[in-house]
Amino acid sequence: MFDANERSNIMSKVHSVNTTPEIVARKLLHSMGYRFRLHRSDLPGNPDIVLPKYKTAIFVHGCFWHGCPTCRHAKIRPVANTEYWNKKLDRTIDRDKINVAALEQMGWRVIVIWECETRKKKIESLMQRIREELTFLD
Repeated sequence: MFDANERSNIMSKVHSVNTTPEIVARKLLHSMGYRFRLHRSDLPGNPDIVLPKYKTAIFVHGCFWHGCPTCRHAKIRPVANTEYWNKKLDRTIDRDKINVAALEQMGWRVIVIWECETRKKKIESLMQRIREELTFLD
C-alpha cells in the first residue's frame, strides 16, 4: 500500500507513448526488416505501430492497464478505491475490444503485443509469432 505522495510519484512515470515495451517491439520489428509508422491518430485506437504495406495495426499493451489474459499483473487490482480502479480498468479493456473491432471492420489486421512478451525471456517467441502473423501477407 502506498501513501498519496508515493502513488502520485509512481503514476507520474506512467506514459502512454514510447514506453519501454513499445520501443522493444519497434526495435524487434525493425531488426526483422519491417518498416512502419507510429501512432496513427487517423485510425481507431491510435495504434502504437502501423505497417501500412501489410495493412496491419499493432498495439503494445501494458499487462496491468489492458488486462493481459496470461500474466498475473492483470489479475492484481488495487485494493484502495476499488470501485474506481475496477471501472477504469474494465473501461480500458472494453475500449480495446471496440477499437480492434473497428479496425477489423475497416479491413485492417490487428496484432496485440503484451508487455510481458517483450521481456528478454520471451522475445524469441514474440519474434516467431510476428513472423507467422505477417508471413502470409508478403
